[in-house]
Amino acid sequence: MRYVSRRIEPVLRRAARDFPVVILTGPRRSGKTTVLRRVFPRASYVLLEDPDVLLRVKGDPRGFLEERKLPVILDEIQNAPELLGYVRTLVDASPRSAGKWLLTGSQEAPLMRGVSESLAGRAAVLQLWPLSVEESPKVSLVRGGFPEVLARPRSARTWFSSYVQTYLERDVRSVAAIRDLGSFRRFLGLVATRHGQTVNRTDLAAPLGVSVPTVSAWLDILEVTGQILLLPPFFENFGKRLVKSPKLYLADSGLACFLLGIESEKQLDASPFLGPVFEGYVASEIVKSQLNAGKRRELYHFRDQKGLEVDFVVPTGEGTVALVEAKATRTVRPELARNLEALGTAAGDGRSTAFVVHRGGTAGVESTTLRPSVKALPLPDLLAALR
Repeated sequence: MRYVSRRIEPVLRRAARDFPVVILTGPRRSGKTTVLRRVFPRASYVLLEDPDVLLRVKGDPRGFLEERKLPVILDEIQNAPELLGYVRTLVDASPRSAGKWLLTGSQEAPLMRGVSESLAGRAAVLQLWPLSVEESPKVSLVRGGFPEVLARPRSARTWFSSYVQTYLERDVRSVAAIRDLGSFRRFLGLVATRHGQTVNRTDLAAPLGVSVPTVSAWLDILEVTGQILLLPPFFENFGKRLVKSPKLYLADSGLACFLLGIESEKQLDASPFLGPVFEGYVASEIVKSQLNAGKRRELYHFRDQKGLEVDFVVPTGEGTVALVEAKATRTVRPELARNLEALGTAAGDGRSTAFVVHRGGTAGVESTTLRPSVKALPLPDLLAALR
């Protein structure tokens, strides 16, 4: 598979003109290194996973950095967080130099602690997730968006198996001192079966024989390493009593299908998980669109205690929101708009737009008005409407 241009590329170039340090975070194997080397082809490159390199860093971090030809890409900076303080010193010595330090990190939370302590005000922090449907037509429900899966779809199952094992051995162990990785692996599979549901920590803890605090800690690990999305309830209640639990999704639909044992579109069509997988796919694509534009992630769900539920609430600026229902159908009917109409009425005139996003059709072809206040459209058209 040839290199696919990423929508974040112009954002990276702007950041490199404005900041001395650019940090690109995101899940392992989402394409961070590839995009930085493509956007900044003249930058030198160091992978901070090589034991010899890390030994040199430990022995003389300042000397290691001063030997680098700038601009430089420091790949997987979370493996050498002690470098951040020395990067700050070198940045402060040349405050007018922009785009000289290009860093990647696979673990957002630990890396961000170092950034906030060492590089506050000096670094632009961006996130890159796997390929989006706006970037490649090969992105799909069953395969997801990891570039290597799309390049070799016949090896998808082997790739995901290796990915999970590498993730457990590297990312999980480096974030938390988990002794029993087997239990954590079973937890990851259990999370997949709760895809698209509100979080019930007791329900997750019981089958594994672990405590609720342990489940909470494990969910935090999955979130900070970019494996799951936890959508909070929308913070405005429209005069209603809300269910306060977040909603849980695997961040990549291909990984979700792998963990659920789904290997083909035919299997997915016959699966009870079709609806949740499509819903999670839509959630992930909305987030990718926001992050690729350099915006912060803003995606919520809505559910009140009387059962009124809308899949997604997306703030669109100046007190307005987009209400979105994801339906894994190729045939849209007016009754699919019922919850959207009810919540739109509660929101008040002019405060919301409403969409049903479905599986059918081609972008720009199968958009239709279900009811006066609700439009039905395929995913690419939804993403365009939300920009």
